[in-house]
Amino acid sequence: RAAFRRRRCLIPATGFYEWQARENGKTPMFIHLKNAPVFAFAGLWEIWHSPQGDEVRSVTILTIEANSFMRSIHDRMPVILHPTDYKIWLNPAEVSADTLCSLLRPFEAAEMTAYEVSRMVNRPTMDVPELIAPVA
Repeated sequence: RAAFRRRRCLIPATGFYEWQARENGKTPMFIHLKNAPVFAFAGLWEIWHSPQGDEVRSVTILTIEANSFMRSIHDRMPVILHPTDYKIWLNPAEVSADTLCSLLRPFEAAEMTAYEVSRMVNRPTMDVPELIAPVA
């Protein structure tokens, strides 16, 4: 609750991955916005101190029920903020739960698209541009 009131952040992205269940198994999909090459997820951050005195920094992406586009892929989706909402989300003086919660809504389905990508996305050691290339 404290992070929601005081430690909100934007997490920039060009898209995200989700696995779609199909008859032949799960298929990795790259989901992105049609008309925005970069966008931002609603995030929260925390700093925690262990009993040994270590500082642990963490961040989380907020999720919400899937919109009509995402529903065929997964039942939830990350909260994608509209650029006009960034200033409100980041304003530490804004603590109204009603105002903040009003920003946590499914993004417009018509503005989203997705395509199948390589199963290499499941390998933590992979960090190559080909991960977002459509499978032929």
